[in-house]
Amino acid sequence: MQDYTIGQAARLLGVSPDTARRWADAGRVATHRDEAGRRLIDGRDLAAFSVELAKGGSGEEETSYTSVRNAFPGIVTAIKLGDVAAQVEIQAGPHRLVSLLTREAVEELGLEVGMEATARVKSTNVHIDRA
Repeated sequence: MQDYTIGQAARLLGVSPDTARRWADAGRVATHRDEAGRRLIDGRDLAAFSVELAKGGSGEEETSYTSVRNAFPGIVTAIKLGDVAAQVEIQAGPHRLVSLLTREAVEELGLEVGMEATARVKSTNVHIDRA
């Protein structure tokens, strides 16, 4: 199984290395040391912790009633409006998501660059690449 450094784990979790280090120091995620003395997190432990984090949430957001489980909260970085269609870009941590929707939907949602928004993804065709 692959091990991850604190920095790699932080990037995958979408937090700062300091936050990941504090979680490790508090025992929220188990670490071990390699031959060079670096703290590492076992891949299975990191996966379980990421699921735990996602379930816990911050407790500040409203309850959402949806069947879509893949939510990416972020900030709107670009909107391109056409006569009928629109393209909206959201930066969610290290992820850039682009959605094509109607101009009417963008206007009804009141979307503007710089505002918070959540991209929700539901797909029957998801490709996964191995790093």
